[in-house]
Amino acid sequence: MMASTDPKHMKIAVLGTGANGAGIGADIARAGLDVTFIDQWPANVEAIRKHGIRVEVGGELVVTPVRALHLCDVATLVEPFHAVLVLVKAYDTRWACELIKPHVAPTGFVVGVQNGMAGETVVDVMGEDRGLDAVIEITSAMYEPGLVERHSTFERSWFAVGAPRSAGRMHVPAAAALLRHSGTVEEVDDIRSAKWMKLVLNAGELVPSAILDLSIADCARINTMRPIMIRAGNEAIRLAKEEGLKIRPIFGMEGLAAANPDTFMETILDELVVHYVKPHSRSTFLQDWIKGRRCEVDQINGSVVEGLARHGLGAPVNRALIEFAHDIERGRRQRGLHNLSPLLDRIEELEAAESPRPPT
Repeated sequence: MMASTDPKHMKIAVLGTGANGAGIGADIARAGLDVTFIDQWPANVEAIRKHGIRVEVGGELVVTPVRALHLCDVATLVEPFHAVLVLVKAYDTRWACELIKPHVAPTGFVVGVQNGMAGETVVDVMGEDRGLDAVIEITSAMYEPGLVERHSTFERSWFAVGAPRSAGRMHVPAAAALLRHSGTVEEVDDIRSAKWMKLVLNAGELVPSAILDLSIADCARINTMRPIMIRAGNEAIRLAKEEGLKIRPIFGMEGLAAANPDTFMETILDELVVHYVKPHSRSTFLQDWIKGRRCEVDQINGSVVEGLARHGLGAPVNRALIEFAHDIERGRRQRGLHNLSPLLDRIEELEAAESPRPPT
């Protein structure tokens, strides 16, 4: 199979045009490329059709006219896409790829630009030669249909792109070229390790701040919560070591601390708070809950718990975070600072239960 064509001659789709998908798609459209938005939120599609995609960034409102489709409109498509950027939730990856698969050119590719480890799902659906994966670090929000609040400027937006299988590597340069319209892009050979390093951070930042109903930065400033965030990430680091993944810097970080398993989580959390989020930036999990949707806690923190269990190891911090997240989503608990003490107590209980008992 031949490699992808020049981006200037490609038909591109962004499947999932929430905050990050719409922001990236707008950047690609402003570069003069042929891009189509496809989304499952009807009001979002209608707002984009009526007003264009509106992006607030750096104190400026940028409006870009784009073609926007509802999911049901996909069945009417005639011309195939050469490149598809998938930015749906990790738990929606399989059906989204199945939906778009008939509309991808034989020489085209699909890249999952998401949190979580959904790259294998993309490959499973699209094939080893057409499935790519990417790490994304952009902080943004969408509370109103068709309006993106982009908190990360171009200079503070970062991606890593790679192919889970060698057969797909020929498409990596084209995918990277598209994403370079939105930020810095690193082309990597070991995309699985890069993705897991982002999951390490996600495990410690997304659900803890959502449970307390705080911005990421405010959560990290709580003396008793910051260690929990770091420990959640360190449990993910432990699994990386068990499975032979490389502890490597992401976001363009440098220095020994960013590649040291003992200091990676603390280093990247500080980097995130100082350079990549605004004081009021809410995690994607908290944004989901505000909109009444479930979050990706099972795909992020659950991957840590399930992975360590395969090695006979416990993950008390991530397990407690999952329990609290499920309780919030099922209406058994309300998000807020009142959860802090019960969460700390539950972690302590799980640690005690998993500790080896002395012989009698």
